[in-house]
Formats: sequence, C-alpha cells, structure tokens
Amino acid sequence: MIVQTMVQTLEGLATPAPSPTGVDTQGLADFLRGFFGPLFLVVVSVVAIFFLFTREITRFVQFIILAIGIGIIFYVPNIIEVTARAIAGALGIR
Repeated sequence: MIVQTMVQTLEGLATPAPSPTGVDTQGLADFLRGFFGPLFLVVVSVVAIFFLFTREITRFVQFIILAIGIGIIFYVPNIIEVTARAIAGALGIR
C-alpha cells in the first residue's frame, strides 16, 4: 500500500504541468479601479482646493479638465482593455 502510494506520487511528479497560454489579466482592470480610483479622487480634491484658495482659476480649470480625462479612464468600463488592445495593435504586438 505504501509502495503503491509512492509510485502514484512519483508518477504525478513526473507528469509535466500544463503551461499557461499567457498572462491572466482578467481582474487587473477591476483591481486598478478599486485601488487607484479613490486615491485619485482624494488627490484631485486636494489639488483643486489648493488652486481655488490661491485664486488660480486658469490652472484650476486646466486641472479639472485633465482630472475628468483621467477619471474617464478609471471609471468607464472596458476602456483600459480597449486602449491596451489599440496600443498593442498599433505597435504590432498581437
């Protein structure tokens, strides 16, 4: 019985494990949204308040436009994947 178990274990070790076909990035975009999204909102709020208190309205408007653009990247579903595929296709990586 012990010998049979040892033989089965050795046979299992001798069989190569199936190699993955690529990097699994299924939950990466959700992780990035969940981690960097709230942090982004805090930084935007602090910088926007700073610009308002120093009365730099032009910089405030520029910053808000930039923040909205970056916010779209974080909060619109699948935009990260679509952008990554477009960049990979443009670079010829496929």
